[in-house]
Amino acid sequence: MFKEFRQFALRGNVIDLAIGVIVGAAFTSIVNSLVKDIITPPLGLLTGGLDFTNIFIVLKGEHYATLADSAKAGAVTLNIGVFLNALISFLIVAFVLFLIVRSVNRLFAKQEAPAAPPAPPEDVALLREIRDLLKQKN
Repeated sequence: MFKEFRQFALRGNVIDLAIGVIVGAAFTSIVNSLVKDIITPPLGLLTGGLDFTNIFIVLKGEHYATLADSAKAGAVTLNIGVFLNALISFLIVAFVLFLIVRSVNRLFAKQEAPAAPPAPPEDVALLREIRDLLKQKN
């Protein structure tokens, strides 16, 4: 059983997957920083610091001015604003990732040299030689 597990764990696909997960986790911190530290501040400036966190519906308990106060009091709330913030953050991250992937794809597309056209089939090459010989005769 140990031998089978070792064969499984040392397969190329498993190692590639592990590397992908590790690089993905590192890349996540880069994208999160890009969104949080570079993109969100100008958006916050444009929207006047709009924050949806305090949009909530009290299902049970007293209604307070902020979600934090309602949570401290033990009120049961439907946190619509928190969901909206998460949705907006997701859309921003997805758009940033789209731009990154698009840029990387364009970069690699420019680096790839165009493939040489395939050689014509042998019969086509022979016919071309015959054509050229006939042109020379005339």
